[in-house]
Amino acid sequence: MTSRSEDTLAHRISRVLAERIIAGQIQPGARLRQDHIAEEFGASHVPVREAFRRLEAQGLAVSEPRKGVRVASFDLDEVKEVAAMRAALEVLALRHAAPHLTPAVLDAADEATRAGDASRDVREWEEANRRFHRLILEPCAMPRLLASIDDLHAASARFLFTAWQSTWEARTDHDHRAILGALRKGDVETGCATLARHVQWIGHRPVASPNGRHRSAFAIVG
Repeated sequence: MTSRSEDTLAHRISRVLAERIIAGQIQPGARLRQDHIAEEFGASHVPVREAFRRLEAQGLAVSEPRKGVRVASFDLDEVKEVAAMRAALEVLALRHAAPHLTPAVLDAADEATRAGDASRDVREWEEANRRFHRLILEPCAMPRLLASIDDLHAASARFLFTAWQSTWEARTDHDHRAILGALRKGDVETGCATLARHVQWIGHRPVASPNGRHRSAFAIVG
């Protein structure tokens, strides 16, 4: 059993490592070296091992016999799974949120869309995109559902940063505008259908691996 201080430290270590993995600072397949991490955080191996277990539970790391712990890789099937889950859960949230969406909320969501269109890099775009989705879904007032959607957005961010870490081209998000247009008219069905299609759009591009080779990277761009 770990002490409270060790548990708190384990939480901090797992949170920092999760942020680095999601941001693409630690690449899929990279080894998480227990000694190095313990030294960085001034910790014993106990909270580091607990942090690794938490990362495994989040699907961000995998433990391999005799090889240690590595950052989990992902493939197209996993990206499609997250996209399908986002579509189902976000549509559910939007149906419950729609009766409570005010003009002020929709205006704020429009501002988030314009911020995304003007983004200079993938991080700015992801932040604006997540803000748009959160604004139109939060009025559902279903905290467990919103927490699950937040987890899926974190997974989406990881796919996105891995694929588009070095290059990003600004674009106009017509889907966001179509969703807002439908919601302003009270056409919830069209808004939900557009949202479901929007979050299942998967982009693809080649990225360079550390060994110089190129591999295919897939991401949810919605």
